[in-house]
Amino acid sequence: MAKQQQPPQQQDHRPGLESEMTPRPKSDDSHHQGTGKLLGKVAIITGGDSGIGRAVAIAFAREGADVAIVYLNEHEDAQETAQLVEKEGRRCLAMAGDVGTIRFCNECLDRTLQEFGHVDILVNNAAEQHPQDSITKISPEQLERTFRTNIFSFFYMTQAALPHLPEGGAIINTTSVTAYKGSWHLLDYSATKGAIVSFTRSLSQALADKRIRVNAVAPGPIWTPLIPSTFPTEKVETFGSDVPLKRVGQPEEVAPCYLFLASDDSSYMTGQVLHPNGGTVVNG
Repeated sequence: MAKQQQPPQQQDHRPGLESEMTPRPKSDDSHHQGTGKLLGKVAIITGGDSGIGRAVAIAFAREGADVAIVYLNEHEDAQETAQLVEKEGRRCLAMAGDVGTIRFCNECLDRTLQEFGHVDILVNNAAEQHPQDSITKISPEQLERTFRTNIFSFFYMTQAALPHLPEGGAIINTTSVTAYKGSWHLLDYSATKGAIVSFTRSLSQALADKRIRVNAVAPGPIWTPLIPSTFPTEKVETFGSDVPLKRVGQPEEVAPCYLFLASDDSSYMTGQVLHPNGGTVVNG
């Protein structure tokens, strides 16, 4: 029998809000002491208002980076993330809009360059999911929307950022364990996550001569606003109990993967995927 992980809860709006979750996700690893690994760098993080994106923004700021976070409309969460970044002594630019449109992605780059003067790291992390119990229930509108947010935006943001990324720059893409083991009720979401793996591997080869590294992170069950805003209450209660570690992961447990891939610690890695997933072996 699946073990309860969280209190019963559900949010009736998407994307979800971290401020309405119980318990709140853990995004600030108090054991992480910054050593300046990203000092002077500027990072753009899509989906940076909450969850994994927030944890990554805090980790990057603690290591010396200024951060631009991109989000849809979760203004309260974004404001809190900006405050947490600024608490680390770094600057934070928050930009609201739809990353599924190329116009907004270009605008994000323009505003980031105006604010900080350069960009060194791009984290493509924005995503949405819409569970369905049959492929026949996935409407054309849902299919296009999921692909626009989850993979089109990765192309658009990369196209906008690439002319400005320096030698030694880094692109980090968020895929998912579902890209490797599948998910019967998240068919379109899983398909986009598989596309991200192929995108990462192919782009890494295309940019190797430019000395821009491209890697990805494939989280397993992580406690983020995506969960209570898309799954029914009974699924939320036991979310994360089916992995070998028998518990849900926290955003602060995933953020070190992004920090590693953004810093010179991973200088000999490109085209690779890290798997913070609670012990699920995917051989990918």
